Amino acid sequence: MEREGRAGGAASGELVTIGEFARLSRLSAKALRRYDELGLLRPALVDPVNGYRYYDPAQVEGARLVAWLRRIGMPLNRIGRVVALDAGAAAVEIRAYWARVEAETAARRDLAMYLVDHLSAEGGTMSRMPDNAENKRSSGSAGSSGSAGSSGSVGALAIRCAALTDIGVVRTVNQDAAFAGPRLLAVADGFGEGGAEASAAAIEALKPSTWGRDGALSAADLLNALEDTADSAARAVRDAVAPCEAPDGSGTTLTAMLWTGSRLGLVHIGDSRAYLLRGGELFRITHDHSLVQSMIDDGSLSPEEASSHPGPALLLKALVGEARPAAVAVACRPDVRLQEVLAGDRYLLCSDGLSAVVDTADLRTAVVAADDPEEAVRRLVGLAREAGGPDNVACAVADVVVE
Repeated sequence: MEREGRAGGAASGELVTIGEFARLSRLSAKALRRYDELGLLRPALVDPVNGYRYYDPAQVEGARLVAWLRRIGMPLNRIGRVVALDAGAAAVEIRAYWARVEAETAARRDLAMYLVDHLSAEGGTMSRMPDNAENKRSSGSAGSSGSAGSSGSVGALAIRCAALTDIGVVRTVNQDAAFAGPRLLAVADGFGEGGAEASAAAIEALKPSTWGRDGALSAADLLNALEDTADSAARAVRDAVAPCEAPDGSGTTLTAMLWTGSRLGLVHIGDSRAYLLRGGELFRITHDHSLVQSMIDDGSLSPEEASSHPGPALLLKALVGEARPAAVAVACRPDVRLQEVLAGDRYLLCSDGLSAVVDTADLRTAVVAADDPEEAVRRLVGLAREAGGPDNVACAVADVVVE
């Protein structure tokens, strides 16, 4: 009789007990109590005498959404934000979350493939391009001196580099930062109230890093050192933007290369980019952590359509001021990788103030034509300004040379 009464209540739109609501929503009573405590799914009524929870059958769809989001692995704190949105905004948020999951999976795959290759080579030099390099081949003649790779070079290698930032034509504040030194090449694109402080702090955190010369550190030790460096940058950004009114709204991208004497250690998060010019061809060797890139990856947007996509530049990963739970913090870590180098390689790191307004063919032409890194960064900033300079610009260029 009691079960019939509960079913009748549900059919008539009256409140139902937690047990009946658990059956309707396919959630356990324990989960419902937990979601109530977290504010994700409040009962319609709590009896003030006995504490029994009662639910409105109209809440079933919301409860099922919570269950589905938990099934795809979304953290409870993020679910709370999604269920508070209207249907269209919730769909955008779910797409962004899943794109980040896929980006993290791809990053782990790339690291796994690197480790397979490294262990298979047993210490031999790997000369092939990394699996996640994006070939941006352009027509035109081969590069000038310093831009064509040669695997036959002998002797110690070094880098010659330069960096430059520019406020652009439209912005009134420069939140980009860039650095070029004998051991570090980096660009960072800050955003939010504390963007300038965030970008500067991220790069500054990399400068004290100590890196062994060739043979001093194994590949495994170098990867661990890169992870530690990335964690230091994340902490530095959180500290830098802590005084802001809304620290979680401020942060920065970061793309950096640390020179070990024979290899470059890559640290990357956000939509700033790293390119490699080798043998006259320009390769993009980083993957944007952005919603637009995720739409390109899943085929819902072509690269040509992406260049004129009207939506905001929504980042899926960045260094931000928000303190995150451990599991989320790990998922939002920068990508780290070791990059094998050849004498004659030329590397370009840049913020989206350059890559978003200058097409790849023009980037390649400028990088190839420059005699040295100083000339290259001046040419590149000039191209961004000629294209309207709608954003701050940061770029750094390095040549790998035989000492």
